[in-house]
Amino acid sequence: MKLNTVLSPKDLGNSYPALLSAASVTTVQQRKLHHALIPKGKGGRSSFSGIAATVFGATGFLGRYVVNRLGRIGSQIIIPHRCDQYDLMHFRPMGDLGQIIFLEWDARNKDSIKRAMEHSDVVINLVGREWETRNFRFEDVFVTIPQQIARAAREAGITKFVHMSHLNADIRSPSKYLRNKAVGETAVREEFPDAIIMKPSEMFGREDRFFNYYANMRWFGNAVPLIALGKKTVKQPVHVVDVAKAIISAIRDPDANGKTYALVGPNRYLLHDLVEYIYAVAHRPFVPYPLPRPLFHLAAQLFAMNPFEPWTTPDKVDRFHTTDMKYPGLPGLEDLGITASSVEQKAIEILRRHRRFRYLEAELDETKPAKTVNY
Repeated sequence: MKLNTVLSPKDLGNSYPALLSAASVTTVQQRKLHHALIPKGKGGRSSFSGIAATVFGATGFLGRYVVNRLGRIGSQIIIPHRCDQYDLMHFRPMGDLGQIIFLEWDARNKDSIKRAMEHSDVVINLVGREWETRNFRFEDVFVTIPQQIARAAREAGITKFVHMSHLNADIRSPSKYLRNKAVGETAVREEFPDAIIMKPSEMFGREDRFFNYYANMRWFGNAVPLIALGKKTVKQPVHVVDVAKAIISAIRDPDANGKTYALVGPNRYLLHDLVEYIYAVAHRPFVPYPLPRPLFHLAAQLFAMNPFEPWTTPDKVDRFHTTDMKYPGLPGLEDLGITASSVEQKAIEILRRHRRFRYLEAELDETKPAKTVNY
């Protein structure tokens, strides 16, 4: 840095004490830039939307869609992660150069959480897990960590905080996953009263663990086990892209603070009819058989012993056989200006890879739509 003013030795000697005291005080340089040099507007990934967001849990199923939606409007994104750097490569094209920053974090370190959001004005919590491990139980993932993130966001003066819950979150649920989701909602609301809570139903998409879960059951003898044949369970799945759009819309809506949104698809189906439609689109034989809950739990416990990612668990069995609740008093996708996509519109994108070669190019019109219900 060059100085325009040259001090004489006499002036330097007289001002030496003042310079010494000034040097002991930490100062922050203020750069003055012309407004034309700062990219603004809605011109795509190379513009600046004014959003600086920290997305916890971005490496999950929903996270990649949220980051992509933020990046395409020109947002600055901080992605805290615990995974290998090669698991983050798909995020790099989602934003302009320097707009997406990767930061290693420790979920149990409060300073690490604060460091991840110290330059942001929006925080999105998508931290989740479908199975428990020795290091992270459901209580840690859905209650303790969201509570710490919400507390740190409030102390940092964050203006927008989005927390991801579940439509069927209920303290009385047989699923431990859903019980802890309900407790986590309450904990987040206590720490951050203006938090925006999203309650989606089961999400489907290309990398989901819902449609693909049932489609992959064909590897077990072409038979699909369902409790009560799936005729006592009603599901209203929502497309993952619609959930990502809802999060972005809520961030940009000044009236969304403090609200809870129920995000569901346009149609409700019996689980039996939904799985039957999945197999019809995949052109696979559908052979359901009723399996009592205790036997289903016993089989799922064997899969849960997998030291890596288990294919299913007893808790997942209970969660998938829980009827989706209705919340007529809560706002939904329509209130955020989003038209929900139906299963019939998006199923082919997910299930085409489950087809045999001879059916790869078969038209979706050949498949009869799934029956819907109103209860």
